[in-house]
Amino acid sequence: MIQSIPLERVLFLDIETVPQAGSWDDLSETDQYLWDKKTKFQRKEDVSAEEFYDRAGIMAEFGKIICITIGMVEKNETLKIKSFSGHDEKKMLQEFGEIFNSPRLYNVILCAHNGKEFDFPWIARRYLINGMQPPAPFQMFGKKPWEVPHIDTMELWKFGDYKSFVSLELLAHVFGIPTPKDDIDGSMVSSIYYIEKDLQRIVDYCEKDVLTLANVFRRMRQEDLLKRNINLD
Repeated sequence: MIQSIPLERVLFLDIETVPQAGSWDDLSETDQYLWDKKTKFQRKEDVSAEEFYDRAGIMAEFGKIICITIGMVEKNETLKIKSFSGHDEKKMLQEFGEIFNSPRLYNVILCAHNGKEFDFPWIARRYLINGMQPPAPFQMFGKKPWEVPHIDTMELWKFGDYKSFVSLELLAHVFGIPTPKDDIDGSMVSSIYYIEKDLQRIVDYCEKDVLTLANVFRRMRQEDLLKRNINLD
């Protein structure tokens, strides 16, 4: 029962990712070759590897993280939020990893929407690519599924139905969770980062998603909605 999960141990999390380079021409010949090879069977016959490159932000081998937002519930029933963002991915990951030195996070339970297939492995892979060990909560090698305590709200919604995919936006709607009318969505993050060069806009979007994530989880537990607080110490 998810009602038995200690809410004070849950770290709500969302990441925003983009392709490694702003354009196809900025890639090395090796990167172009490997991207072509990797996506050959995913692309339609009339779509070139170059035209498909805007999808590179969904693959950890060809993308990078530009924002990690976390949130934790406080005793006063507010959600404290903190974001790690920047153009230097390694520095950002180092700063993010330092939070797990806090005693409060020794037995933390991660929670994300589609986290088990995206956020959690993405973070772990990018740590390794940057020459660092992932923080302890992301080291799941050799663990059986029931030994991993982390929560995936999309998985919770499946109820054993492996064909069911549902967006966080849709879950928020069906649960009656008020969400801001954003002028962006995940598909626009790369162009906002590389063309508009507006990282803060992406951070704001990521923080809204973390609040929505936390409230979806609350609704699944039949609990009241949280209000947002700023700056997680």
